[in-house]
Order: sequence, then C-alpha cells, then structure tokens
Amino acid sequence: MKHASAGTGIDLTPAVDGWVGAQRWFAGKAHSPVLRSIGQWSLPTGESGVRIACHLVLDTASRFSTLYQLPVTERTEPLPDSSALIERTLGHDGLPRYLYDAPHDPAYAAALHGFIVTGASTPSDDPAGVAAHGELLRVGQAPAEEPVDLSRFTVIASRVLSGEQSNTSIIIDLVDETGRHGRPVIVKVFRVVAAGSNPDVSVQSALAGAGSRFVPQPIGAVSGEWTSPLSPARQSGHLVFVQEFLPGVEDAWRVALDAAATGTDFSVPAHALGIATAAVHRDLARVFPTLASTGDVIDQLCLTMRERYRLAAREVPELAAHSAAIEAVFARAQAASWPHLQRIHGDYHLGQVLDVPGRGWVLIDFEGEPLRPLAERSLPDIPLRDVAGMLRSFDYVGATIAMRDPAAGPAAIDWATTARAAFLQGYHQEGSTGPGSSALAGQEPLLAAFELDKAIYESIYESRNRPSWLPIPLRAVRRLAEEAHAARGSTAG
Repeated sequence: MKHASAGTGIDLTPAVDGWVGAQRWFAGKAHSPVLRSIGQWSLPTGESGVRIACHLVLDTASRFSTLYQLPVTERTEPLPDSSALIERTLGHDGLPRYLYDAPHDPAYAAALHGFIVTGASTPSDDPAGVAAHGELLRVGQAPAEEPVDLSRFTVIASRVLSGEQSNTSIIIDLVDETGRHGRPVIVKVFRVVAAGSNPDVSVQSALAGAGSRFVPQPIGAVSGEWTSPLSPARQSGHLVFVQEFLPGVEDAWRVALDAAATGTDFSVPAHALGIATAAVHRDLARVFPTLASTGDVIDQLCLTMRERYRLAAREVPELAAHSAAIEAVFARAQAASWPHLQRIHGDYHLGQVLDVPGRGWVLIDFEGEPLRPLAERSLPDIPLRDVAGMLRSFDYVGATIAMRDPAAGPAAIDWATTARAAFLQGYHQEGSTGPGSSALAGQEPLLAAFELDKAIYESIYESRNRPSWLPIPLRAVRRLAEEAHAARGSTAG
C-alpha cells in the first residue's frame, strides 16, 4: 500500500513494514504490520547531510489500529554502525540515501535536546498535520543532588539503552561551556502513542512536584498534536519524556536476585522498599483525585477477576482444580471493606525500582502496562494491586534461584517468604501514618484476591511464552487456594 506522509520530509516505503515488525517494541507479534504514516514533524538539525522526520504511523493490520512513533534520520553518508539501518534508497538526485532508526543516530539526540531546551514548536502551516512542542519541565523537587538544567549543556554523546520492550530510551552525556561534564539524562521515546497525557510524564511530575524523593527528577518533554483517520477530532499526547539518569545503579530485581543466590538476608532493603511504596501511594492520593469504592465499583473489579480466572482455566487446565477455593478468595474480597481508589503505579515489580547509593529506592516507569489503552491506565485503582505485584516479584526471585539450582530451592523460597513479610511490614508501617493512609490492617482478604488475580494472569503469560516457568505462578495459586481453604475451615469451626 502507499505510505503517504503529510508535509515535507521523508516518505516511508513498504520496506518499513518488515523492519518495524521485527522490533521489540512492536506490539502486534501475531501479525505483520501494514503501516500508514498519518503525518510527520521535522526536527531541525545543524548537521550537514542529515534530515530528521518523526513519523506517526498507523498499523492498519492491527484490530486495535495501534499508532506508533517512528523517528527517522536520512543521511547522505552512512553511519559507521549499520545496526539501526532501516533502508538504503535513492534521493531525487539519484544519489544514495541511508535511513536510520533515529534514536540510534547521534544527530537525533542532539537535535531533540535543542528542541526541548529552546521550547521550540513546529510550524503550523498544515492544521491537519502533525505538530510538536518541546518544553523544559520546571518541577520543584527536593532531590539529593542539584537539579539538572539542560539549558546549560550541550550533547557530546548518546547511546540507546538495551533490553526495553515497549519504548526506546537514549542516555545522553552532557558538557557545559567550560567543558565540565554534567549529569547524564535519559530520554524516553514513546513508541506506542495515544491521545492524552502519558502517565509516565504526568504522574512522575506530580510526585516530584509534591517533593517526593522516591522518583527521578523530570526534566523535559515533547508533546504532539495529530489528526487520526479514526477520529474527526484533533488529538494530542506525549511523544518524548526526559528525566535524570541514575548511572551505575541496579534495579531491585538484580539486587534481590543476587541476594537470594548468596543467601543474603534482604529484610532491611525489603522493609525500606515497603516504606517507599507506601509513601508514593500516599503522595499519589494527595495529588490526584480519589474515588469511593462503591458497590458497583467493587462488583465490577471482582467480576473482572472472576472472568480472568474463567478464561485462564480454559487455557491452563491445572487452574480448574482450585475453582472452589479461588471463588472463596474472591467472595471474601467482595465482602470486605475496600479503601478509596486512587492513582497507582500500575505495573509494579522489582524491575521498576532502582537501588540508588546514598538515596535509597527510586521508583521508575509510571507508564503502567503500555499495551493497555491510555484511558484505562489513568483510572484510579486499588493500591493493593501494586503491593500484590511486588509480592509476586519476590516470589519469582525465589523460584528463579530454585530453577537454577534445585538443591537451593528450599532456602530460596524461605528467602522470598522473609522478604515478602519485611516488605509488607514496611508498607504497613508507613501507610498507617498521615492523610490518605492505606494501612494493611483489615485488607488481608483484598490483598489475597489481588495476588491471586496476578498469579492467574502470570499463568496465562507463562503458558503462552515460557511453559517451563508455569509452575511458578501455579505454586502461588495453590498456596493462596490452600490458605483460603484453611481460613474457611477455621471460620466454620
């Protein structure tokens, strides 16, 4: 099909379909994309022989019509590294042109920095085209170090962070006019674009503005406007987010995995993580609207959990053996006293927390599950969903060690049990104080239901993607079912 693009710049070619389909951030793994560029904005660059166009491309082969961001650099001369080469083509002058995935091109990082620092906007000659606006986020915060001021620095180097699934992040090294190196920043290029404020930008900025020390400092952003063929209304949303980069730190998953492998007690770090989680939840309840847990809200949330189990039991037959106990868990939760709904992290696990020397735990990636509709990710939810996600993550640490070395299994499972208890203790301790508190007392039935729901979700995922890992969530389902059975027997007695 024709790959049309609005305005001037780089027209996409059908070869882009195959390239996009092979990328980690492409969401439609079950089909081959058929892309249509609904428009582009040009990013000014002072580098000779380079043009930069940032396309918004619609996957017309997806039943969700997913919209992606595809920044492309066109060069008259090839880069030394060809790993990000999308296509070699010919220009209007008959000479070769080289098209690259822009985040891997140093010219893009430098141009993006300038666009944000100057608060630049693209010309609005075409009211139906794609427009973009860069801005520095003047968010007040009390971090351990001096805030990053991008306007004082220029870009000297950039590199793409490896391993990401849904976005592309660029680490940018900076230097000031005297040649002194500044603190590096991380630029997150959102690959899946949706109308509305991206939670990673809005939630993190709100927390930083509230003085939270548990989030990185927000620095800048690029927002865009576009007209989609799927909607007559003009749409807008975030395209890029810049925040402080914390070099030389490990995420909590790696830290916890090392501790479990060596048998190192993790109670103190887990307790501190519980405190950090509760503090962030308290701040979120303070800076975003909350919602009362009415009967209708509770019924809908419980219905969703029951429906997830029903569908999962079809796909993972082992789950059906626990149907009575699982229903008992959901029934106890539905009858319990529910806290207010509020903004939460939404995709919380050990990989979303950094262990920063001298600062402690720092929570990152408030985008939620990127493949869920943005409107859903922005809805108030129960904080215990985050707590359950972290408990499941500790379980996965212990189970991972046990899979590597079965002889170490019992000790690793005990390690996870101790870490889980310390995390809950820290969460309860911090959550029991201050306005908007969310202590765990009386919410045990809810936590059991959300952890069970998460384990059921994991069972589906592992069954489809890593069958050898399926015993991990099934073990959690069995444990929670047994605990529910014991509690029911105790009540009956």
